[in-house]
Amino acid sequence: MLLVVAMTASASALDLDAARAKGLAGEVDNGLLAVPPGASNEAEPVIAAINNQRRAEYAKIAAQNNLGLQVVGTMMFQKIYPRLPAGTWVQIQGTWKQKAP
Repeated sequence: MLLVVAMTASASALDLDAARAKGLAGEVDNGLLAVPPGASNEAEPVIAAINNQRRAEYAKIAAQNNLGLQVVGTMMFQKIYPRLPAGTWVQIQGTWKQKAP
């Protein structure tokens, strides 16, 4: 599954990294990206493209392992979260916050 995370981030890694660093994109505990509160929609195209890639990969993993998409998304968030730099916006159980150092 780590390969999936690397693949989904690699296509737009610099754009996603820049969007995260500027606070324009955040990770949600369902394994997808979203625009954090108060941020402009400047990163919407990057977010949409990466979310589409992630959904496709999550669907493959779900089908191969007889799991629901939500389960796969949650598992992927758990893999992504430790690698996020401090200050990255994350939404956990509906609440947005910045990841602590």
